[in-house]
Amino acid sequence: MVTHLPGRRARLPLAVAALLAAASAGALVQPAHAGQTPPPPRDRALQRGLERIVGAVGGPPGAIAVLQREGRAEVYRAGVADLGTGRPPRPTDHMRLASLAKAYSGAVALRLVDQGRLTLDTTIGRRLPGLPAAWHQVTLRQLLNHTSGLPDFSASPEFRAILGEDPHHVFDSRRLLDFVAGEPLAFRPGSRYQYSNSDNIAVALMAEAATGCRYEDLLKRLVYRPLGLRETSLPQGFRLPEPYLHGYAVTPPAPPEDVTELFGASGVWASGAVVATPEDLGRFIRGYAGGSLFSPHTRKEQLKFLPGGASEPAGPGVNSAGLAIFRYATRCGVLYGHTGNTAGYTQLAAATPDGKKSLTFSITTQTSKTVKPALLAQVRKVQEDFACALLRR
Repeated sequence: MVTHLPGRRARLPLAVAALLAAASAGALVQPAHAGQTPPPPRDRALQRGLERIVGAVGGPPGAIAVLQREGRAEVYRAGVADLGTGRPPRPTDHMRLASLAKAYSGAVALRLVDQGRLTLDTTIGRRLPGLPAAWHQVTLRQLLNHTSGLPDFSASPEFRAILGEDPHHVFDSRRLLDFVAGEPLAFRPGSRYQYSNSDNIAVALMAEAATGCRYEDLLKRLVYRPLGLRETSLPQGFRLPEPYLHGYAVTPPAPPEDVTELFGASGVWASGAVVATPEDLGRFIRGYAGGSLFSPHTRKEQLKFLPGGASEPAGPGVNSAGLAIFRYATRCGVLYGHTGNTAGYTQLAAATPDGKKSLTFSITTQTSKTVKPALLAQVRKVQEDFACALLRR
């Protein structure tokens, strides 16, 4: 584990450790665009829940949640997007999606399944014979539902040491699995669930091998364009497009520290590097969770859920794992979606099974089962309140 970053204040190693441990009364209105100010929230109880999260000890400086129904958005926000300027969060602010990026690599893979370029039974050995022979029988299905047994590259001591010495280090994203190439599988493929950042790196590499196209280009052709995503990207560096929602390491009694651009994105790539706005994220999850990208057969396979398979961090209600998607069974009904967390951000995007309604929920500090678990419990409760509001109307 990293204990020191040369030339940085003593608090920054906490942000590094957190990232590695995660391994991350107005009416309904039209979606807000740049320059527009969302009206006051309609549901004061939801607003108070968001404000309690921001006001919690160790809570985020800012939070924004967007409920979308039939082309109309209801925006809730608390705190600020930037402690330096004090401006509020907006639906047009860019932000790091962290492990929500796994849903995007899942979308690419499942679209290639529909095209006949891959099958869910395609093995690593068939498409990526250069990877360790012990991994060759792992299938695309097992990668997508995290039953592969692949060791997690982000837990590698060598990977952590490099990132700790230079958080902006530029990794060769297509060689990230080299960090664990000498390790055996953690368990027999398909025998149990274990979330691993390596899975979606392998998914992206299989997509490239099947098509001869770069993963970044496949994202544009198979996901961004069909869904009309104009503010979504997969950066390699540490910069974010402006405007952006600033992410913070919050470790009281010290003041919050801006870690938005602390880490480069090349070390997470298809597993966690996607950047989008709440508007674009909502558009994506309605298409992805609603099944509009896939054939009925592929959709059916995507929604074969494993009980006990929770996203990281866990989403609202009882979690089950499908193919790069999770089922959140709340007290008010079911949503499909994904979560993510990294230094400065915790994310949830979910939609109704028909894709007509969606919820995006973003806070500007990291929380997970190992990083601020009490805050995560509070966040999940408020997320479920928002899910109920979405499902009841």
